[in-house]
Amino acid sequence: MESGLRIYNVDPLVEKAHFDMDLMGSVGHCEMLHRTNLLAIVAGGSRPKFAENTVLVYDDISKKFVLEFTFTTPVKAVRLRRDKLVVALSQQIHVFTFPSPAQRLFTIETRENVLGLCEVSPFQTAERQLLMFPGHKIGSVELVDLANTEVGMSSAPVTINAHRGELACLAINQQGTMVATASSKGTLIRVWDTSKRVQLVELRRGSDPATLYCINFSMSSDFLCCSSDKGTIHIFALKDTHLNRRSTFSRMSGILGNYVESQWALANFTVPPECACICAFGSGNAVIAICLDGTFHKYVFSQEGNCSRESFDVYLDVCDDDEY
Repeated sequence: MESGLRIYNVDPLVEKAHFDMDLMGSVGHCEMLHRTNLLAIVAGGSRPKFAENTVLVYDDISKKFVLEFTFTTPVKAVRLRRDKLVVALSQQIHVFTFPSPAQRLFTIETRENVLGLCEVSPFQTAERQLLMFPGHKIGSVELVDLANTEVGMSSAPVTINAHRGELACLAINQQGTMVATASSKGTLIRVWDTSKRVQLVELRRGSDPATLYCINFSMSSDFLCCSSDKGTIHIFALKDTHLNRRSTFSRMSGILGNYVESQWALANFTVPPECACICAFGSGNAVIAICLDGTFHKYVFSQEGNCSRESFDVYLDVCDDDEY
């Protein structure tokens, strides 16, 4: 935030920590290592306390910054695993061992990556420990296996030609077996098998172009959700794809082409469309949306495609009772 950093538990919604301007300054990016005390922070906004080309790791137990990484250009994104720290710059991806010792493993050159697109499979137990980022060719993604990397060397990247236009959004499932991609057009989401590098399913968010903010798999990878500047959160089935809606023109696919081949959302709900929003799955069949206007939305969906609101809150007003 412009005023520092806040950390919330999502389900139930509780503020867990509140770092003010004196400590953090205004913050551009923050990544928490799972649910631990370690936070990677990049300054940004109008009142930064640190340089925008520096990643600082804050330990909330010792209440101090414990690591610092400085680069030649501004940092676009940071990703953390229990054994790796990944930093995206506009034309490079840097991978470090983490947290101790913090050594640079390797650096990969990328095409211009203004959005800092970069994802890693989150858990050590994942079937595949993958790093994902835009490839050199427009619309392509590259996958690097992090399991067998040594200092100074990375395994050869694998390329998937995902879209014709620039990439806008990426996601990796918990198991590292699937990735999802969307282009700047924002109409289609494609899901790929990371081993065979084949497309598993094509999902249609809509027919009008949109800016996608977020794609997320459910923990079991049975479902996928996405948010865009249209203000609609879409939920798709991945395991039982017959649950997804099909176009009424599907019988005319020979005439109309791919437009009717793709699958439409199983369910959706709306949030304020004029502000950015991220979404993810909660427990059960719940999807949670967190919006830039400070609103919190929790909906439960059924396999029949019904969505019902379970809770709404203004998370900026939710404070830790012990502190305030």
